[in-house]
Amino acid sequence: MPVSSKPQKNSKPEKRPAEPPLKGGLGKAELSEYKALLTRRKKILEGDVKGLEDEACKKGADAAGDLSTLPMHLADIGTDSFEQEISLGLMENESDEIHEIEEALDRIKDGSFGMCENCKKKVPKERLKAIPYTRLCVNCKMKEEGV
Repeated sequence: MPVSSKPQKNSKPEKRPAEPPLKGGLGKAELSEYKALLTRRKKILEGDVKGLEDEACKKGADAAGDLSTLPMHLADIGTDSFEQEISLGLMENESDEIHEIEEALDRIKDGSFGMCENCKKKVPKERLKAIPYTRLCVNCKMKEEGV
């Protein structure tokens, strides 16, 4: 039997697997931009947290171990304590933001970035630009805050 170079009638053309639709309504280029933005912000915050941590630890060590400044005035001790408290509060806030950024990066990976976690509607791009790690649309956030 001769071999034919023509494709057989029964053969089906190869189909490429369809890409799943992005739930958040953002294209790959936009997601890539948000990922870069979030990654940059995370690196900045990690540097800030490290600096605040070093500063808070240094002040705590200075107050506890440096006897050359004795007698130390109570107002100086209070000021150092207050500054350390502020540094620790800033560290906590920035650590929380880093956690939110990591969660947003996970949502980019799983395709749910840009979608409100409560109502499942698209988060407006203006909101994503202002707070790229947001989980909620404006209406759901207002309800959450009781506004």
